Order: sequence, then structure tokens, then C-alpha cells
Amino acid sequence: MFRPDAFARRLSSVSLDDLAGRGFRGIIVDLDNTLVGYGEDHLSEEDAAWIACALGRGFRICLVSNNFTDRVFRVAGELGVPAIPSALKPLPRAFSRALGVLGTTKAQTVVVGDQLFTDVLGAKFLGLHAILTEPLVAKDWLGTRVLRFLERVVLGRPAA
Repeated sequence: MFRPDAFARRLSSVSLDDLAGRGFRGIIVDLDNTLVGYGEDHLSEEDAAWIACALGRGFRICLVSNNFTDRVFRVAGELGVPAIPSALKPLPRAFSRALGVLGTTKAQTVVVGDQLFTDVLGAKFLGLHAILTEPLVAKDWLGTRVLRFLERVVLGRPAA
């Protein structure tokens, strides 16, 4: 439950060729520190280009975030993808809703996010493939900083 299926430096380093080759058609993407740095408002050109390329290749993408509605919908609108805000991850309801929005099965869908206890665990609750990225910036909400410490313990990684 606490092991991602793969690791990536960041969203844009996830291979779309590999995802397509493995039969994935839907991608659920976390917002904060996966797509946009925590507390930042702007997407990196690199990650925005990755989303555009994925869409151009026929992948379906949905943002799923614990963040509040306005910010999530603003970023999703910039990217031209649907979003599910206030997701309460790792609870599975938002991930299930995302599957419906994407129109993909569990076997066709991958979750990409930067947190073990929200993104990966939520994916695993539903039997989804999960890719854990490094957070874009070191800054985090207080509760997330506590979870990051626990992540390092569970994954056997040294303290940052």
C-alpha cells in the first residue's frame, strides 16, 4: 500500500511512451508540488508542455487536489483539463470520480503525485498504478511537512 509503482524526478520526466506502451490512457495528476510549486501560482513551461503533449497524444488528464476550488479550477482551465478540488485524499471517492470523468478503467489509469500518504495511498486504495515524484519546492504546508518525515521513514530515505 505504501510503495509507489515507479518514481520520477518530476511530472515532465514521466515517459509518455512508457505510459502508452503499458496501456495507460488516463492520468490523474496532483496539483501542489507536482504540477505547481506549493504557494506558487504559475505552471512551469516544462510541465505545461508535458500536459499539452499528453493531451495531443490522446491521453485523458484530470487534476485531483486537496486544494480549494478556485485555485484548482484556475490551473485546470489554463491546461484545458477537468479537475476535482477539495478531494480529501487519500480517501478513494475523488479518485473514483476522476475515473468517471476520464472514462478509463483502473487498469488504464495512472496517478502521478508528490506525496506518499495522499497520492500514492489514495491510488492504492483503488488498485491504481502510482508514480511518486519529488516535490517541486521544499516549502510545504505544516501538515505535509510532518507527512514528508514519515515518507522518508517508510521509504527508507535519509532526512533531507
